[in-house]
Amino acid sequence: MTWKTLDDMDLQGKTVLVRVDVNVPMEDGVVTDATRIEKIVPTVRDIVQAGGLPVLLAHFGRPKGQPVPEMSLRHILPALERALGMRVNFAEDCIGDAARTAIESASEGEVVLLENTRFHAGEEKNDPELASAMAALGDIYVNDAFSAAHRAHASTEGIARMLPSAAGRLMEAELKALDAALGSPARPVVAVVGGAKVSTKLDLLGNLVGKVDHLVIGGGMANTFLVAQGIEVGKSLAERDMADTAREILAKAQAAGCEIILPLDVVVAREFKAGAASETVLAEACPPDAMILDAGPESVAHVAMAFGKAKTLIWNGPLGAFEIEPFDTATNAAAARAAELTEAGQLVSVAGGGDTVAALNKAGAAERFTYISTAGGAFLEWMEGKELPGVKALHV
Repeated sequence: MTWKTLDDMDLQGKTVLVRVDVNVPMEDGVVTDATRIEKIVPTVRDIVQAGGLPVLLAHFGRPKGQPVPEMSLRHILPALERALGMRVNFAEDCIGDAARTAIESASEGEVVLLENTRFHAGEEKNDPELASAMAALGDIYVNDAFSAAHRAHASTEGIARMLPSAAGRLMEAELKALDAALGSPARPVVAVVGGAKVSTKLDLLGNLVGKVDHLVIGGGMANTFLVAQGIEVGKSLAERDMADTAREILAKAQAAGCEIILPLDVVVAREFKAGAASETVLAEACPPDAMILDAGPESVAHVAMAFGKAKTLIWNGPLGAFEIEPFDTATNAAAARAAELTEAGQLVSVAGGGDTVAALNKAGAAERFTYISTAGGAFLEWMEGKELPGVKALHV
């Protein structure tokens, strides 16, 4: 993959349209988690320091092509100004006179935030007229929203074809990390895929078995694979109708030389609640009245051994019901081992997806991974081997 970065662009005196993801959670009009806002700070500051005027394009919520006051980006202004340490001028629209006036009245060292791009129906339709109206406001386009790069929208794909374009710092870091994990990784490569259902991750599993050396399958998905091998899993969550598909994936993995790692032992309980009485049994010995809620210590040791042999790790999904103790034990232990190997310089570790980030944060391991992607859908589509429109548009 080749794309331009901020370092390749002459930003002095230029109006730089920056697509960002500031779709943050709010409660009573106040931002409750400013992580996404904080992540755009390096890009905005670098543009300002290079003499450019950052003009932010973003969506917020799902207004379905109509102005919705509760979904105005005006609500995030205080949090944005706090994070940037700069004055932010707000425009009531992302095109036309309102946007142009806000841009022309901005002083050096300031930032402009344009109103929600999704207030226009043409945004999600990738309407060339809307993209052209946005492009008319600036000299250069920078995409710093990998999390929205799987959408071919006017502000993520259309506009990139109309102006000199580059990746922002966050996008640049994301693309470099992903290329190191699956594009041209150091081998052996191990992937962890967990979650409830095989049916939601068919494309992901199908792509990975041809690209990685070891594939760890955890969570409810592992139960489906156990069923596919004729193992009874009691009252555990399992998609029995996906058994044939699971067998096809196992056969594809064998043909590709990819080792599938399934639980050897499991933690079972009769109730799905915190602190429920549990026991560890062999994977093929789940009692008929019990459910599998986590991988056992022997399974974790097997996973840790695979990590120890690997040079690259990609992680999406927990190994068990990590939200509830003690069924977070396997995820926590495996995450700790991955973090330890990463810190020792033996492993490049990249993880992403909502549950994954939450699980690794809960395990206290996230900050010790090489890279944690907060892009849910875009990260998954990348793992599935799909081309992301917002990234493709930046290719040179």
